[in-house]
Amino acid sequence: MTDTLTTPIEAAEAVEPQIATTEESNDVKKVAVKKKKIRRTVPSGQIHVNATFNNTIITITDSSGGVISNASAGAVGFRGSKKGTAYAAQVAVDKAISLAKQNNGMSRADVFVKGIGQGRDAAIRAISAQNIQIESIKDKTSMPHAGCRPRKARRG
Repeated sequence: MTDTLTTPIEAAEAVEPQIATTEESNDVKKVAVKKKKIRRTVPSGQIHVNATFNNTIITITDSSGGVISNASAGAVGFRGSKKGTAYAAQVAVDKAISLAKQNNGMSRADVFVKGIGQGRDAAIRAISAQNIQIESIKDKTSMPHAGCRPRKARRG
């Protein structure tokens, strides 16, 4: 009678790797080979600034949208209500741009601003202070078109 395996799990369990127990195989060590990270130069890209009341998030991408570096007020070290301040946004921009310049050599950027927090103007000023040539500034803040549902009428 032949054994028939009915499920893929049984088939996987039936094929166990053979482990050699000779002394020669114990001397061989497996070493994980890391791929060398390719450094690509991105002279121009996009800087996305998301400025909310509670935080400011900076994302620097290449022209096709691949993320080069990012930072936020919370990641820089600010906590609580200090994350929403203009100074926290400035420090976050400094960190993100220094990484993008150091690793990818960025020098020009289109800026996309979204949100209504205190950090939006401070972020743009900090970008220009970092010697990044700003090619355009676009506001991507979403506008409510129908608004939320109104409250029910007061009885009385």
